[in-house]
Amino acid sequence: MAGLKKDSPTPQSLTVHGQSKVLEIGFADGANFRIPFELMRVYSPSAEVQGHGPGQEVLQTGKREVTINDLEPVGNYAVKPTFSDGHDSGLFTWDYLYFLGTEQAALWKQYEDRLQAAGLGRDAPMALAALGGSCGHPH
Repeated sequence: MAGLKKDSPTPQSLTVHGQSKVLEIGFADGANFRIPFELMRVYSPSAEVQGHGPGQEVLQTGKREVTINDLEPVGNYAVKPTFSDGHDSGLFTWDYLYFLGTEQAALWKQYEDRLQAAGLGRDAPMALAALGGSCGHPH
């Protein structure tokens, strides 16, 4: 399995832990990560979450209990999860999963800061405006 970049670590193992709601991934360089499904969902690389440019990100809420219903391989470079809330448009490359694993603490802090700035909690329902979107992607 190759990454998108020449020197990217490649995964050696990938396990979906439904009960603990984490994706465990082991890389060839010895790194091993347990990435919570919630973190993956909140930082999905899809346009639906990231928007189409800086400042267009859609703050995700109510994802604490999200699970992964299906994990589909995409070529030799990524996986496409189908989350229990129906979200399935994010392609998680090996590089991106490695990034999520190494930066977990900083990403959680950034997420909590964004929630606080918006006056929301992790379990708040998604805002209706965020669900409608006008980017042409199904929601």
